[in-house]
Amino acid sequence: MSSSRLRSGLFFTLCTAGVAQTGSVAFAACPLELAVYGDAESAAEIDFRPTGGSAVVTNTFKMVLDNSVVLDGIVMWTEGVARPHGSLMYKCPTGDVTGDELAACTVWEGVVYSADEKGNIALLPAEGVDAPKALIFPDLGPSLQMSSAYGANGFSKVPWDVFSLKGCQE
Repeated sequence: MSSSRLRSGLFFTLCTAGVAQTGSVAFAACPLELAVYGDAESAAEIDFRPTGGSAVVTNTFKMVLDNSVVLDGIVMWTEGVARPHGSLMYKCPTGDVTGDELAACTVWEGVVYSADEKGNIALLPAEGVDAPKALIFPDLGPSLQMSSAYGANGFSKVPWDVFSLKGCQE
């Protein structure tokens, strides 16, 4: 078996295990832009926010970690082979920033996936649809552990890559 098929099978197994952890709790329909997600280790929570009519950013969220560390998250769809490219940033400067400054404060980047209660994997949709049952941020934990937000002056609990729908903001 090729290593890419093995990785693909492992990814599916991890994702469906994460979806299974959501249990049988049923939520009323919640729009994605108001959804709240948590990881299996209770190390982080994701709160989505409306994007405010951005032409480029399709999703906006905050990731809250222990020790009151907050990461700012955005999703923009790529051109060509369209994918929801997510970025998590820590203490980015505001105003007119350079690409180098933005790269320096970005602690995770990657495609954001969603999963339903049956384990079907899809791409994260834009706002205006019901929130998926689970979200997958591939390699989130290792990326965050290597970031400037981790450690003595930052967060200490590393989240898992799968987040389950916990509720809806009002």
